[in-house]
Amino acid sequence: MNNDIKNPNNLNSLGLAGEPKDCRIVVAMSGGVDSSVVAGLLAGQGYDVIGVTLQLYDHGEAVHRKGACCAGQDIHDAKRVAAMLDIPHYVLNYEERFKKAVIDPFADAYAKGETPVPCITCNQTVKFNDLMKVAKDLNGAALATGHYIQSKLIDGQRQMLRPLDSERDQSYFLFATTPEQLEFLRFPLGGMSKAKVREMAREMGLDIADKHDSQDICFVPGGRYADVIAKMHPEVMRVGDIVDLNGKILGQHKGVANYTIGQRRGLGISVGEPLYVVALDPKTAQVVVGPHEALKTYTVRLRDVNWLGAKGLEKLASGNGLQIEARIRSTRAPQSAVLLMRDGEIFVTLIAGEYGISPGQACVFYGDDDSQAQVLGGGFIAEAVPAAHAA
Repeated sequence: MNNDIKNPNNLNSLGLAGEPKDCRIVVAMSGGVDSSVVAGLLAGQGYDVIGVTLQLYDHGEAVHRKGACCAGQDIHDAKRVAAMLDIPHYVLNYEERFKKAVIDPFADAYAKGETPVPCITCNQTVKFNDLMKVAKDLNGAALATGHYIQSKLIDGQRQMLRPLDSERDQSYFLFATTPEQLEFLRFPLGGMSKAKVREMAREMGLDIADKHDSQDICFVPGGRYADVIAKMHPEVMRVGDIVDLNGKILGQHKGVANYTIGQRRGLGISVGEPLYVVALDPKTAQVVVGPHEALKTYTVRLRDVNWLGAKGLEKLASGNGLQIEARIRSTRAPQSAVLLMRDGEIFVTLIAGEYGISPGQACVFYGDDDSQAQVLGGGFIAEAVPAAHAA
């Protein structure tokens, strides 16, 4: 079970001093099988467990919608699990905070032609910042979640590693976790497979053992993100031109927010060869298209970099740079890359390149020296220069 390396200090299974019964653990309960198993597992080991669920999105609207999280039926499920486990459970209304911290920046990013990843922002703000304060206010010794990630002590500092089950790896969404937060967080499922977790849920008698995982962005019903943006930024839904790399007008569109970098289908134009969205310009209302090769990028410039490595980023990423593995998308495996600091800014060069990179996406760093690579941090992409455009 435990994703913390055992040590000679007689610490408990979560790496904390004292008997489990003397350690209060706050569990972030989303209503899904993963966090429910975490609560059951820790309660079964004798920890003083308190479950907390954050209501992040409209309760009534999401009650019957599959794929949502942190609202509606999921809240009811979390309540039922807590009652079955006989642990205290609190539901906190964070809708207003969630809108300001996650939904508004999401819409603002799309309005600027970026492709944001709201789950990262949610973990970075509401879940690992606000919820951690709640856990400490409840005198919790740690905040435990159902994320598939591992942590362990390396030279006295807690580090983040990829999970045992690579297919469930959630490190892409957690790179912005700070070292201070990592010290307080625990991830009991990091050494398990999803199949094992479901099996444990059945053994615990939890009726959510076979519940589907949430897939949609919780505040975007059916994946129709353009509807959210149209409501908050109607100016980016105005009609504009679809142009090629030379500026030639090929057709018209009904709003740049309806398109993403790398998109091929739904362009409504035909020029005898496949065309892809290469760039978006909300200011001029232009959608720029080109051949697939125009999407290839080797180097990205990052902003808001979070470093989790044991050594300072400035020392490691100077000179010829640091050899790392980098991941641009949550669904793609990391690839060989070089992390470099130049004039105070962080750049990542992807050795094999990647197609369809958009500003707003994340670039996550991993060590390249072992199979369960350490998560070294990451940043948000500020600029991606397609190879076809590079000087």
